Amino acid sequence: MKWSVKTANSIMERLPRLYEDKGYKGKWSYDYGVIFKGFERVWKQTGEQKYFNYIKENMDYFIQEDGSIKGYRLDEFNIDHINNGKMLFVLYKETGEEKYKKAAELLRSQLETHPRTSEGAFWHKQIYPYQIWLDGLYMGSPFYAEYQTTFANGEGLEDIVRQFKISYKHLIDEKTGLLYHAWDEKKVQPWANKETGLSENFWGRSMGWYLLALVDTLEILPKDTADRDFLVQITEKTLKALVNYQDEASGVWYQVPDKGHEKGNYLEASCSSMFVCAIARGICLGVLDRDVWENQLRKSHQGLLDQFVLLTKEGWVNLNKNCQVAGLGGDDQRDGTYTYYISEPIICNDQKGLGAFLQALAEFEEVINEE
Repeated sequence: MKWSVKTANSIMERLPRLYEDKGYKGKWSYDYGVIFKGFERVWKQTGEQKYFNYIKENMDYFIQEDGSIKGYRLDEFNIDHINNGKMLFVLYKETGEEKYKKAAELLRSQLETHPRTSEGAFWHKQIYPYQIWLDGLYMGSPFYAEYQTTFANGEGLEDIVRQFKISYKHLIDEKTGLLYHAWDEKKVQPWANKETGLSENFWGRSMGWYLLALVDTLEILPKDTADRDFLVQITEKTLKALVNYQDEASGVWYQVPDKGHEKGNYLEASCSSMFVCAIARGICLGVLDRDVWENQLRKSHQGLLDQFVLLTKEGWVNLNKNCQVAGLGGDDQRDGTYTYYISEPIICNDQKGLGAFLQALAEFEEVINEE
């Protein structure tokens, strides 16, 4: 049995209703969308309807007949809340039910009025003003691109490319090729450097979000989109930079990627899965040269299995060593120091990690089956 199928089946059996997972309490949480994206891949690869049904049944808990979304508030202006909307396109296409299109229109309307930096990049959230976080590119850009290409005749795609250009310009560290977690345009946040506005460290998963945002958006954008080549270039450039910081023995990556040998750092499942997924998807899309990247892909995929996976007595896949959460500022006054990033809880089967892992497995199997 393929690892992607084994993992999808494990998730379904352990959590028939994702929103009942401990700590979620029926919240409209972006985590689900990460898992559903993996299920969409497995469904397309296997043709087994149960995987599509899992997406639909879970999404139907939230999507009401009038297109409203349980637990969603547009006026929060939280870019994370866009992420699950990526599943509305396939649900609408497969079922023809208007509620999915209406829900997509609702989420798209948030982007009309979502606050932006002076250059036009979306704030991460209204409660995090003037801040670009790498995470936000994943949450908003692929949905935005798919909405415009599906329902708006491909208009306004330059605004999506602009999001990546602005974020890359401000967050790139030219010396390492890595991207900092966040940038504060006003340079007033306690975590922000007073001269640059940058947070202090690189965080594995935030770079993973950014890379998935790139490959997911590249998959959607028409080939003749203006400046699409910029996205292609920074995808390869960022992955090349990350290869310099992988754990040589295992081929996977650390929670704080550039500080692998510092006390308390650890090999982390979610970011490693995201990087593997981005490499595999890049090869599939023709963005990365298979001859250059395939050995790296095989090594890092094996590293995921060796470092993070344990099977339970039921035969379920357990994914270990996931950082539960990390952010900057807010009520917890998260300060972005190295000590902060390694202090967040490390848990088993975090939904973000599982979703990224499932996507990585499905993408890897797609690449290898192409041979």
